[in-house]
Amino acid sequence: MNTKPHEIVPSDAAAVSPLDIDGRSRRASTGRWAVVITGLALFMATLDNLVVTTALPVIKHSLHAGLAGLEWTVNAYTLTFAVLILTGAALGDRFGRRRLFLAGLVIFTTASAAAAVSPSIGWLVTARAVQGAGGALIMPLSLTLLSAAVPTERRNQALGLWGAIGGLAVAAGPLVGGAVTSGWSWQYIFWLNVPVGVVLIVLARWRLVESLGPRQSLDVPGVAFATTGLLGIVLGLVRADAHGWTSLGVSASFVVGVVGLGAFIWWELRTPKPMLPMRLFRTRSFSVINVAALLMSFGMFGSIFFLSQFLQVVQHYSPFAAGLRVLPWTGMPMVVAPVAAVLAERFGGRPVLAAGLALQAVGLAWLALVTTPTTPYGALWMPFVLSGVGMALFFVPLASVVLASVRPEQEGVASGTNSAFRELGGVLGIATLGAVFSANGSYTSAAAYQSGLLPAIWLGVAVIAAGVVVTLLLPRGIGAGAARQARSPATVARRDPEPELAV
Repeated sequence: MNTKPHEIVPSDAAAVSPLDIDGRSRRASTGRWAVVITGLALFMATLDNLVVTTALPVIKHSLHAGLAGLEWTVNAYTLTFAVLILTGAALGDRFGRRRLFLAGLVIFTTASAAAAVSPSIGWLVTARAVQGAGGALIMPLSLTLLSAAVPTERRNQALGLWGAIGGLAVAAGPLVGGAVTSGWSWQYIFWLNVPVGVVLIVLARWRLVESLGPRQSLDVPGVAFATTGLLGIVLGLVRADAHGWTSLGVSASFVVGVVGLGAFIWWELRTPKPMLPMRLFRTRSFSVINVAALLMSFGMFGSIFFLSQFLQVVQHYSPFAAGLRVLPWTGMPMVVAPVAAVLAERFGGRPVLAAGLALQAVGLAWLALVTTPTTPYGALWMPFVLSGVGMALFFVPLASVVLASVRPEQEGVASGTNSAFRELGGVLGIATLGAVFSANGSYTSAAAYQSGLLPAIWLGVAVIAAGVVVTLLLPRGIGAGAARQARSPATVARRDPEPELAV
């Protein structure tokens, strides 16, 4: 190449300033640390949704708990998680995302230690409720912090990994809980969170960068009304069998619940900064998909609650063996998700969602038909697999249908609302199926357990089947073309300018 003596021909190495290289290197390092910190925090918080399910029979014996105590052991976590998840991101915007993320880790870790030393079921339930509050800060803010820390060109990959970690935690929950309970004791389910939480607190202070978002006013009355209403309903369901459906205490709980939820709706329609914008429900597709999600979680989590105990209480499997046998159900979405995404992208969300609900209902009905105290596992694994396939077909296109139901600027709060509806479905499912179980059976013998289990499972089947009908009200083709991106909650973050609500 011919050049004049005074000309400088830039090389590839000289095209980038050393300062730029150093800045990119620091950003890449920060991003890698953010993936590790937020991923571990997400795994810890999500795992605790289902990690206690296979330990429930042992907890029952250890703490002399009744059915109501076991229900609250699960529901206390999911209830506070669901109610506060829409508030977690707003708190981070207002007071600092890293600061509130750290607060969530401290709360979660401290509550885990308190749960591990529980002398009574009441203590454990209280600790679980506090854990749920910590998780409601950890989950949305982990997504926000990760999105901000990772370089743009690697953000989709990092957020996809974030979503996969959450899915893995859900699948591993019963298995991990069973393994820990069998190998050590049920207390170590919670003790294991403590060193992990302490390390994460140190790393988060050291490696995460503080940021603020748009200052949002906090909807404190909305949170109070929602909490009061939901607690009243759930408390009434849990206490109904022991005290009678028409007893003063149970009737008062239902009245308080209905009044609280009515006050919540009234307030949300009038406040300028609502926790849950009611205008979103004017869109038929948004209302339909949230009702369908609630019905699916209602039947699914309520059934998992009792079937995982059936394997131990009636068939005398160890907690680990029971968790391993439930894995074809809870772990199947990890296998089927790519196929479900392709189907939803091609045919739209409505038929895939309806098929998922239908397969879940058929799988549960199959289990109800074949389950007896002496049924071999060979007769159970196929309906478990069928239920797992149904779970995948429903949850994979769910995010794309939710986002397609609202305007782009509403996507964050819409996805957060859907997450809350799913959590609340699980709470109500466990409470309602628990009431049916108590009215028809007990833990006193294998026959008594089966007498309560079967009508509870059939109720779960009926509720999920109703979800099939509800789903058919969705517009044709909704969610088509975007379902591939809906494999994980991270998709919402990529599309939403304020991803902290996209959980």
